Amino acid sequence: MKKLAIIGASYLQVPLINKAKELGYETHVFAWAAGDVGEALADHFYPISIVEKEAILEECRKIQPDGICTIASDLATVAVNYVATELGLPGNSMDTMLKSTNKWEMRKTFDENGDPSPKSVRVSSFEECQDKNFEFPVIVKPLDRSGSRGVTKVEDMAGLKTAIDDALECGFEKAVVVEEYATGLEYSVECVTFGGKHNLLAITRKYTTEAPKFIEVAHLEPAPLSSDVVGRVREVVFHALDSLGVTNSASHSELKIDADGRIRIIEIGARMGGDCIGSSLVQLSTGIDFVKAVIDVAVGKEPSVTPTKKGYAMIRYIMNADDAKLLEEVKRDCADQLVEYEIADDLTTEITDSSTRYGYFILADECGDVRKYLPE
Repeated sequence: MKKLAIIGASYLQVPLINKAKELGYETHVFAWAAGDVGEALADHFYPISIVEKEAILEECRKIQPDGICTIASDLATVAVNYVATELGLPGNSMDTMLKSTNKWEMRKTFDENGDPSPKSVRVSSFEECQDKNFEFPVIVKPLDRSGSRGVTKVEDMAGLKTAIDDALECGFEKAVVVEEYATGLEYSVECVTFGGKHNLLAITRKYTTEAPKFIEVAHLEPAPLSSDVVGRVREVVFHALDSLGVTNSASHSELKIDADGRIRIIEIGARMGGDCIGSSLVQLSTGIDFVKAVIDVAVGKEPSVTPTKKGYAMIRYIMNADDAKLLEEVKRDCADQLVEYEIADDLTTEITDSSTRYGYFILADECGDVRKYLPE
């Protein structure tokens, strides 16, 4: 039986573990023992933290997996690409891993290669900002986190210290990026790369809360863009993936398009996007099995990336009691289009980032009626 090493055991990895087992792989899952759902799903579970890449490598030398992968986690890609490099398995280089997980290294790479992205500086404290002539508003974010953690829009110098302190507390590396605020509508681009060839699977329209935190509240596929704009997005993203050196992995590229049509890259992760974008929306809207494609790339098999359908898929997150009422309306009036949903019992806790939202529901159809449930 073929073996697949999977880094991470949280709910994020459940679609990957299930798909691997469906495809006949013996699953070897690595994560800190915390009672996560992936521990029970795995054929073999190893209580090793995802940051302990040397220990994971030692076990993988014994296992001799046919591939190693993860989805929706920047942190897990470090071990994935390290082990893949050491064992000669498909993956990205460690240089690419650094550039795609450290926002400062990413910004430098984009600047050096002419990829359009916001100007930024790296600082380790508020005191380092005293001699900077920032043009406000700016965005402050940790170097190495995702999921809106520690991200704040700052309107003036008075709010900068708190934002920097928050980002430093969230990040693993004790430094932050302060960057210019890019205006426009937000999108993400879902791709898979095999042997250096990039394939665009879908473009997602992203809806977020207002400043200062910009927490995602909904996603829609396909994004309502003209074929001309889609072509320009493809060109910009593929060039940026080349700049980062992405050769064998999924990728999730976040960008903004302003009123003048200018495209600017916010950041790129060399892994599948989270928020159910890669694991659900892509397949619902295009027919492409993105999770299977991730596994195929990991084991050196060319992925199937030809769309088999044209549909609409959306996810809306439950942020308050009104959203919970909307879910009840959907269950009553739109049951045939309701793919799945989840809602917490307690809707009173504070929502601070993507991980603390109260739940979600996913809708899909072929005519686009589900779009009426998007935020206004």
